[in-house]
Amino acid sequence: MEKLAQRPSGMLVKVPEITMYFWIIKVLATTVGETFADFLNTNLGLGLSGTSIATFIALAIVLFFQFNGKGYKPPVYWLAIVLISIAGTLVTDNLTDNVGISLITSSIIFSICLAAVFAVWYAKEKTLAIHSIHTPTREAFYWLTILFTFALGTATGDLFAERLALGYARSLFVFAALIALIAILWQKKVINAVFGFWAVYVLTRPLGASIGDLLSQDRKAGGFGLGTTVTSLIFLTLITITVTYLVRTEKDQITTIAN
Repeated sequence: MEKLAQRPSGMLVKVPEITMYFWIIKVLATTVGETFADFLNTNLGLGLSGTSIATFIALAIVLFFQFNGKGYKPPVYWLAIVLISIAGTLVTDNLTDNVGISLITSSIIFSICLAAVFAVWYAKEKTLAIHSIHTPTREAFYWLTILFTFALGTATGDLFAERLALGYARSLFVFAALIALIAILWQKKVINAVFGFWAVYVLTRPLGASIGDLLSQDRKAGGFGLGTTVTSLIFLTLITITVTYLVRTEKDQITTIAN
């Protein structure tokens, strides 16, 4: 395997290779983002405001280490993803519960914000490729994009499951079907890899949220009744096991750099 330190870019790529492990942890993290936010909010009694403050402080600390670290470090990177997943949930929840903005409106707002970030990112860097995240500017755009994908995914997931009354199970199948469709379109070369990646990245958020709600919510509400504590513990354990495996094997290290 080519050593990252020998690359001519002058900086190490700060993100993982897109493998099946990437998508497994991504879905696990999005599920935790839904259930752990509820756990902190309700079970620990922090409330929405207290949970938001604690989460954003923790996220700022982890992102400090992510930005100042050399290369891709799986524990730091994936901890940032878990925290930003929780943060995305809280942004949407605050807009809905504290400000009174409807899920339809918040979905539109986050779609516009996400499109704007993509537009500015591409105008400045001429690429949106994930393999090109090896400068501070591109990394800043990358994490801002991820925050909006999680917020948008939370809003659309709640919109489908609650406002449109599809329920958690049917919402899960809808988002899974959309992801499968994007994969087919990419294989048929109807869409390019960059568009396909970011489209799936957005959709895995409501997919994971639907899984989390389906497992944690009470049976009367259409869930399996595991509760947020048990569900969060299960998925955090799976994330830890998978990340530990990647640290040992380096199977998600990027070996080529896009411009």
